[in-house]
Formats: sequence, structure tokens, C-alpha cells
Amino acid sequence: MPRIRPSFAAMLLGLAGVAAASSAWACTRLVFHGANGQVMTARSMDWKSDIVSNLWVLPRGMARTGQTGAHTIRWTSKYGSVITSGYDISTTDGVNEAGLNANLLWLVESQYPAFDASSKPGLTIAAWAQYVLDNFATVQEAVTALEAEPFTIVSDSVPGENRLTTLHLSMSDASGDSAIVEYIGGKQVIHHSRSYQVMTNSPVFEEQLALNSYWQQIGGTTMLPGTNRAADRFARAAFYVNAIPKDENPNKALASVFSVIRNVSVPYGISTPGQPNISSTRWRTVFDHQRKLYFFESALTPNTFWVDLKALDFSPTTGKVLKLDLGADQSHTYSGNATAQFKPSAPFQFLGI
Repeated sequence: MPRIRPSFAAMLLGLAGVAAASSAWACTRLVFHGANGQVMTARSMDWKSDIVSNLWVLPRGMARTGQTGAHTIRWTSKYGSVITSGYDISTTDGVNEAGLNANLLWLVESQYPAFDASSKPGLTIAAWAQYVLDNFATVQEAVTALEAEPFTIVSDSVPGENRLTTLHLSMSDASGDSAIVEYIGGKQVIHHSRSYQVMTNSPVFEEQLALNSYWQQIGGTTMLPGTNRAADRFARAAFYVNAIPKDENPNKALASVFSVIRNVSVPYGISTPGQPNISSTRWRTVFDHQRKLYFFESALTPNTFWVDLKALDFSPTTGKVLKLDLGADQSHTYSGNATAQFKPSAPFQFLGI
């Protein structure tokens, strides 16, 4: 086994402590670059209890606000989207008709700027991912707009809990481009590169990259960290997403991507006393950016199903808000193409601050 230098061993120990202190929303996101420009984005949702997730179809032309009172950002959705909700008050994961994907993951180190009358207009953290999906077609377009800081992120307590919601945002698109947006010390930090294929939770993304460089030196065929901690999941996902074959058959590539996101998932029923960040994986999604198929897999059902964005009406005149009811703990069973099983619904309301 390669010898870890004392200084790096201290770093590993310190990061382990950070991971142990992080919250229960502990997820993994990865972007696969396949053959012939194929791109797939996968994520897992790890949470200690039912996060009350359903699937929604949201058409173009929806008028929205940042849900922060009179001092709020306002916009109208330019793109239709398919999203997975959290508590039916937020967008936690989703894709839009242009092929942009957005994911929210926990980051306990997040510190958001102060919000008052002198700030930029407010945006509830519950609608952060939806703002991106509504307004942009590519990662580059989103990054350019976000760099101008058109809003102030405003957070609130996790539903039913007495602690602040602290998240970071990842984005990917059909070209394979990728970006991670964090708020560190009250300042927005954007990491933008096609090479940023993996994101987990603590520590902050810059330190995740530094830690992963150590495992790259060892080599994944020699040894990989095997625990459920965020740093270990990052190392495994980063190795496997580039080790799996780039098969020209998109179904075989999809199988490989699902294999990787399952590898970094936490077995259902697992909980670790004193480490609430290690929580059961409740569901997984994979988005095929080229075929525009959004796959969903619940831990409590035997089937994987998908939504075909190409078959949906996102028109602002004839398109409707649709809901696929996943049930308690996402236990309703769907199989194969579930696009036609969505039902018209009133839209959910984003958490107001």
C-alpha cells in the first residue's frame, strides 16, 4: 500500500472530520463523456427521511418570482423543463428542453450573502436550480449570466428541521460542459470546466479536487476508498466515470453510467450515529442529453423508468403543468416510458422566504 505522507494524512483526517459534520442531504453527481459526443449526467439523492419527491413537467411562459417579498427577482420561463421536486416546494434536480441539467447537493460550508433592501433582488434557494433551467440553454450561457450576480440567494430552514438549508449547484449540458456554483464566505465562487465531471458534498469543491488528485496518483485499479463519506464517493465516481467503456450503443453506455451512480450510492436503511451525512440513497436520476431521456430510479421500486422530453408539449399556450405522483418514499411503481402517465396539476409553490 502506498505510504501517505504525514502532512497529507493530516489533511485526510481533517477532511474526514468535515464530512462527518455535514448534513443529511449527501448526494453524488457525475457527468459521463461517451462516444460520438454522447453525454449523460447522473445523480443520487441521499437523505435520512422521505424528501417528498415527485416529477413535474413545467412548460415555457410561466411567470415566476424569487419568493422573497417585494424585493425579489422576476422572470418568465424561456424553456420548458422536467424536474424532481423536494418536499414539493423546491427543484432539487432537473433538465430543460434545450438539454441543460441542474442539480442541487448539500454543502455544509455554504455561507450566503446578507439580504436586505440594498441587496440585489432576492431568489429563494428553493428556486435556484429552476432559475437556471428556465433561463439558459448551455452551461456557458448560465455561467456568463450568474457571474453578473443578478440576484441574492436567500436560504431558510430545512422543512421540519431547525437548521439552515446549505446547498451548492451543479450544471451540465449536451456538449459535456460543466460548472459548480458555491457560496463561500458570502461570496459566489464558480468552477467552470468540462473536466469538472464529479461533485459530492463537503469539503468545498476546490478541496475535493485537491483530495482527488491524491487518489489519481495511486490509481483506481490499485486502491480506491470504500466508505460512504463524500470525499470517498468523489474519488470512486471520478475514477469509474472515466474507466467505464465508451460504447456507441447508448443503452449500454446508460447501463455503465447507472452502474457508477449505484456504486456511489448508500444502501437503503443505512444510518451512521454521529454522521448524519451518511444517509440512505432514496432515488437516482440519469439524463441522456442527446436522446433527451430523463431516467428515474427509486430505491423502493424494482423498475427504472424514463420521461421522453421530445414527446412533451412545452408550449406556453397548449402545454400544461403535469405531475407524476411518486408516492410516499417514491414507492409507486412505474416501468419503461412513463411520459404518458403524468397528470395535469396545479403547479407547486416554491418556498417563500
